[in-house]
Amino acid sequence: MTQAEFLNIVMPFKDKVFRLAKRLLVSTEEAEDATQEVLLKLWRNKAKIKEYKNVEAFSMTMTKNFCYDKLKSKQAQNLKIVHSNYEEKNTPLQKQVELNDSVDWVGRIIQELPEQQRMIIQLRDIEEYDYDEIAKMLDMNNTAVRVTLSRARKTIREKLTKTHDYGVR
Repeated sequence: MTQAEFLNIVMPFKDKVFRLAKRLLVSTEEAEDATQEVLLKLWRNKAKIKEYKNVEAFSMTMTKNFCYDKLKSKQAQNLKIVHSNYEEKNTPLQKQVELNDSVDWVGRIIQELPEQQRMIIQLRDIEEYDYDEIAKMLDMNNTAVRVTLSRARKTIREKLTKTHDYGVR
């Protein structure tokens, strides 16, 4: 496989790999390192790439595993999972403050979710993978992915509603 062929396969999803790594590791620098490591591993094993049905799903699984290993390592004491991909323009300052506060609350709630629910929320609602791809990546049943996602969304909705209703009743 030539470098050009490799780039044609990898370039369309390298940003998704970075976003997943950023979501899991929070730090932009750590996410860039993780992305580079995953792409380097793919390059080293370029002869085997043709054997995979879905190289993108394989690389996302590699990214997930690499990031989890990084988080478990001793050097990752200061890393945590946070969601900060939200930004909106042309809104009044008060509304913008409220929206940012809501996004912060959603991030905190997602952080409290079990690991599997956090991962499925990331892959489905942020990276926009379909259920079949998520099921392959996480080695789960398609129905289990849907149920887990539903439970995660319900938890987020209930906790966010409870937060917004605080002091109103």
